[in-house]
Amino acid sequence: MRSFRRFSAVVLLFLGGFFVPAPASAAVACEDLRVPVSLLGLPQTMYGKLCAPPGAKTVQVLIPGGTYNSSYWDIAYAPETRSYRKAMNDAGIATLAVDRLGTGRSSKPLSALVTATAQADAVHQVIKTVRPRFDRVIVGGHSIGSAMAMIEAGLYHDVDGVLVTDMTHRMNFITVLPVLANMIPAPLDPKLGSRGLDVGYLTTRPGTRYEAFHKPGPLVPGAIEADESTKDVFAATEAVDTLALTNVVIPFTQRIDVPVLTVVGAGDTHFCGQPLGSDCTSSAALRASEAPFFSDAARLEAYVLRDYGHSINYAPNAHDYEQVVTQWTRALG
Repeated sequence: MRSFRRFSAVVLLFLGGFFVPAPASAAVACEDLRVPVSLLGLPQTMYGKLCAPPGAKTVQVLIPGGTYNSSYWDIAYAPETRSYRKAMNDAGIATLAVDRLGTGRSSKPLSALVTATAQADAVHQVIKTVRPRFDRVIVGGHSIGSAMAMIEAGLYHDVDGVLVTDMTHRMNFITVLPVLANMIPAPLDPKLGSRGLDVGYLTTRPGTRYEAFHKPGPLVPGAIEADESTKDVFAATEAVDTLALTNVVIPFTQRIDVPVLTVVGAGDTHFCGQPLGSDCTSSAALRASEAPFFSDAARLEAYVLRDYGHSINYAPNAHDYEQVVTQWTRALG
């Protein structure tokens, strides 16, 4: 009997080595940052939400597009599908999603002072603040935020990679101009009118965001409602140097000397398709279309996300592109 008990104890110890529960993964630590920055010599504050999984050595500094704020990178509706922040953090990559000046919890200067180049300079100041905490820094953007990311990387050479989403060097003005023409001054908007912004800040008319940013993706009412409820503004002056960048008047992208990944939705008619947009029929076609605007040092890679329009973080299949970004980020070192 004693021999049986001893044998049973040995078996249990042996099996226990296989069935010890795995420790729960440590929680991602998120913190609000309010970084002092200068805009034409005037003191401002740029807000960002830094979320870092334990041991993260790489951070992506993420710039939202026009009429979006930092919430674009952490969509609350169905976050397991649509939160880019969660996808990167789950992959061990830290994220710092900022509010552009004039939006969210950042300072609200006069709109005439806010250009894409000024925004890029403010992001540069944020990167200087956060870089000591990480081995690698990637700057990324959505739409007009991508223009700022490329300007920042081309001017300051302080990052290890550039992520460009929902923007190419061939803007399809035939579809973009009607969206811009349908904007209204922020003071006239029922949701944003109380912010005290001047008329140079613009936003979308209520109920127009699906047509402007999501079509031909599926119309998911909860997702579109989330987009409408978190919408923000952009300064008309931000478009000036963005247009110059997309028309190669200012050659910032040729000066980028670190790897670049560009991603668009296949249905993004603002930057893809005839008569003026880029060729987004495949990832290879997009790369061939964009490669002339970058140097060899950019080692340009491209990916086209099927079945969605301009704001791909809202796509039900956003994980497809997030996996590509994760692999590219890890390949940087």
